[in-house]
Amino acid sequence: MARSRFIYTCNQCGYESSKWNGKCPSCGAWNSFEEELAEPSPSSSARGNSQPAADLSDSIMELEEIGVDSDVRYDTGIGELNRVLGGGLVKGSLVLLGGEPGIGKSTILLQICQFLGEEHSVLYVSGEESARQIKLRAQRLGVDTENLYILTATDAEAIADTIASSAPDIAIIDSIQTMSISRITSSPGSITQVRECTNLFMHTAKDREIPVIIVGHVNKDGAIAGPKVMEHIVDAVLYFEGERHQSYRLLRAVKNRFGSTNEIGVFEMIDRGLREVENPSQMLLEGRPHNVSGTCVACVMEGSRPILAEVQALAAKTSYAAPRRMVTGFDFNRLNIIIAVLEKRLGIFMGSLDVYLNIVGGFRLDEPAGDLPVAMALYSGVMDKQIDEQLVAFGEIGLGGEVRSVSHIVQRIREAERMGFTKCVIPQQNMKSIDPKDYEIEIIPASTLKKAFSAI
Repeated sequence: MARSRFIYTCNQCGYESSKWNGKCPSCGAWNSFEEELAEPSPSSSARGNSQPAADLSDSIMELEEIGVDSDVRYDTGIGELNRVLGGGLVKGSLVLLGGEPGIGKSTILLQICQFLGEEHSVLYVSGEESARQIKLRAQRLGVDTENLYILTATDAEAIADTIASSAPDIAIIDSIQTMSISRITSSPGSITQVRECTNLFMHTAKDREIPVIIVGHVNKDGAIAGPKVMEHIVDAVLYFEGERHQSYRLLRAVKNRFGSTNEIGVFEMIDRGLREVENPSQMLLEGRPHNVSGTCVACVMEGSRPILAEVQALAAKTSYAAPRRMVTGFDFNRLNIIIAVLEKRLGIFMGSLDVYLNIVGGFRLDEPAGDLPVAMALYSGVMDKQIDEQLVAFGEIGLGGEVRSVSHIVQRIREAERMGFTKCVIPQQNMKSIDPKDYEIEIIPASTLKKAFSAI
């Protein structure tokens, strides 16, 4: 039987199959197989006549022999980006930047070229825009550095050779889905092309000690388009989050070999590009309503940074057989657990109420410390009792209705104090690690939800 010209490859793990499968037998992903042309494999005779692999014993090095330069990072000129990268752009690193169309990926990369171009040479390779289009965008952003060089090409091998021969200090590839290798028959953007092009740029970055930033498109699910193995090849994966029709953007690292993955960068999109927001708490608390029930301020940790965010809850009588539960910026299942605890432990029945929960500003509360402000906002909304505008709360809620301790208690209290709040509801267990006399803010310990609600 003749061998099929097509193969099916899983876009999550790269597993190859001769027929389409609904579920990948390797990683278990559903509907992840994509059809592409099969690459010709070398014949058995060619493999038999191949030269033996070279002995690499001479290349083995002891850990103590490997030197590390003190100047191992490039300052990008944007503090929020440096924070997410772990202190700057590492020499020889391969960074993948993803996000929805129009979110600001190309904008922030062109902005850092202005600062990097003062002392370093930057090669900007574009496969989507012409040189004239990049020039027009650079004029709008105020980028006029003489050390920025533009190349419009899509041949990955030619681009890699150009980077190796011209030896720029930093290289930017926009975007990886437009790059292709001529000897691979599949079209640009396919799983094989994206994987092999990324692998080629990775070797170029490591061999020449040139940091390379590549832009990646995202699919309809929000994940970076292409095989999941691409994210394993690169050193750092950065995601731009936020609605393209809103002005604020969040830059988050989901992988970073040279820094923490808990840090976030906050930006605001303006006419002249992205502007970093140095005080996210103030930004998220702007425009708070006055004398309204159902709102509470939470304090969450994003890496080493405490951030205050407003939680809004609305409970209204339902007109459906099953009440609605709608959530923005908070885990849906976690909300159902908190509602169940309020009904069981405090007798607050919500079976006939629609519940709507919103975290203002497009922010997301992922850590357990957001449980208590969510519960207090729900209680305030159901009972129509206003929470003091100068009160902030944080703590984890257990199924028994207890308020459990959280980490980084000192940083959270200091941030609330810096933002001018006068009351702070914290877990009772955290009182062991602090002295209330060291703070001007009034600290209210709470061991249960009943005690926390008494502060309202």
